[in-house]
Amino acid sequence: MQSAVLCCSLLMPLLGQAASERSGIIKNLEGEVTVVRGGKSLPAASGGGLFEGDRIVTGPKGAAAVTLKDGTVLSVGPNSSMDLTHYIFEPTSQNGSLLVNLVQGTVRMVTGIMGRTNPELIKLTTPTSVVGVRGTDFIVEATP
Repeated sequence: MQSAVLCCSLLMPLLGQAASERSGIIKNLEGEVTVVRGGKSLPAASGGGLFEGDRIVTGPKGAAAVTLKDGTVLSVGPNSSMDLTHYIFEPTSQNGSLLVNLVQGTVRMVTGIMGRTNPELIKLTTPTSVVGVRGTDFIVEATP
């Protein structure tokens, strides 16, 4: 029993640190959706965290909606692969930057606080282009 308490007390700071580094939360899932993190493919879970560097992959009937810490919503369509390449957001100053890479498929982005305060710091790339965000709601499609 004492070792279980010791184990938990040692892990709690690490768990808190991991949760605070979370970039966003997976809000909704439909069909087959996986998250690739550190080279490992994990089944996505509603309420699960999304971290900088994660890739969301959806199957033929899959879809996912992610809400980032600044309120940005990313909706990933079927047969898509999207990387959260870079994400920094400081809630106190409301500063940060976002880079999303759409490898294939579709993504709808509704920007949050950063899109209203610093739209020039939000970028979405595809295999053939870079989109500088100037609006707050848009859809991008990339075909392989």
